[in-house]
Amino acid sequence: MKRVTVVGAGLAGCEATWQLVNKGIGVDLIEMRPHTLTPAHKTGDFAELVCSNSLRSNALVNGVGLLKEEMRSFNSLIMKVADEYALPSGSALAVDRDGFSQKITKMITEHPLVNVYHKELTAIPDGPTIIASGPLTSPALSAAIAEFVDKDFLYFYDAVAPIIIKDSIDFSVAYYKSRYDKGGDDYINLPMDQITFLNFYNELINANTIKLHDFEDEVFFEGCMPIEEMAKRGMKTLLFGPLKSVGLSTDEHRKPYAVVQLRQDNAIASLYNMVGFQTHLTYGEQQRVFKMIPGLANAEFARLGVMHRNTYLNSPTCLENTYQAKKRKDLYFAGQLTGVEGYVESAASGLLAGINMAMLVLDQEPMSLPNTTMIGAMANYITNANPVNFQPMNANFGIMRLMVDTDKKSRKEAYGQQALTVLKPYVKRWKDIA
Repeated sequence: MKRVTVVGAGLAGCEATWQLVNKGIGVDLIEMRPHTLTPAHKTGDFAELVCSNSLRSNALVNGVGLLKEEMRSFNSLIMKVADEYALPSGSALAVDRDGFSQKITKMITEHPLVNVYHKELTAIPDGPTIIASGPLTSPALSAAIAEFVDKDFLYFYDAVAPIIIKDSIDFSVAYYKSRYDKGGDDYINLPMDQITFLNFYNELINANTIKLHDFEDEVFFEGCMPIEEMAKRGMKTLLFGPLKSVGLSTDEHRKPYAVVQLRQDNAIASLYNMVGFQTHLTYGEQQRVFKMIPGLANAEFARLGVMHRNTYLNSPTCLENTYQAKKRKDLYFAGQLTGVEGYVESAASGLLAGINMAMLVLDQEPMSLPNTTMIGAMANYITNANPVNFQPMNANFGIMRLMVDTDKKSRKEAYGQQALTVLKPYVKRWKDIA
């Protein structure tokens, strides 16, 4: 029997395992818990939900809601069990976390094609392998992976800036311009007068920040200092730093008191990064304070800022959009280690990695999903982003390509209709493989 090694029994590893065994491929699943616990995990159960028990929105007009529906099309284990253990939570999908993890553990461990080994790896296994060891990968395995990818492996406490969907920016306020007009009109600029800046500044320095986990030290690097920490050093730190207005006069040749700049974040220019706005404010405070910036009153955030310990690949340098390693044909990666961010996103990457590993083992052509689907858009984003400033990304419509013209009101519905239609032949192909 053909067998694959899967490293890590989190959401991604369990989903990859499920896809493989459903095509008759045996899996040797290696999980170091409970033999060795991470600082975040509390049990030895598979697919343990470390933080929240919410898998976020279930609505098709939301990026992660669409992602869930796409996963259901592929007979996702994670979605099957999540739906079974769902709790009342409005339009979101929240689960009984203990029941959810225990059921997945039972289904995986009792499957006749799965052998489970509880041990900590210090090297990448030989033969067909999927590594889904997560953002808290052990130091020994992290070192082995770092050596494999020629040090293009990121491991640090990171403060990440929010990303805004361009269509939600108010261009009656915002304007395009590069500083001193150098390099073309590459940035979107949001001007502030003095009163607006002072109000924003006062709210920023008094806003609530996220309490870090016990295993996370509050260590900031000067190159990614959170905006609120900079602000606490004094107003001039911002005015001579990320909000500097010099060289950014408006079309009316007026010099604003302060300017927030947005930098293009993806190839199709649908997402813009808030330059210098790395932050660890709570999500609610980010929404409240950053919407005070002129032009962002109705902003839609593709990703809010985060501050946490993270371990992930510089995926644009080392992965294909099938989650296959560029340097080794029979090695795949999945989960947050690849730069996808979130429970559902991790499971979805495991699903596609599992499918493509099965394709490899069964001598089939790989399944490269287009960015007109959410699963495909995630895979394409993490493998085609700029490797110089690559950061993890949640599922959102900003990374998808919409093939039809539609008004803003109908746009979210159009994404869902398009994706599920485009996905049908891929689902059929997967189901037809014996």
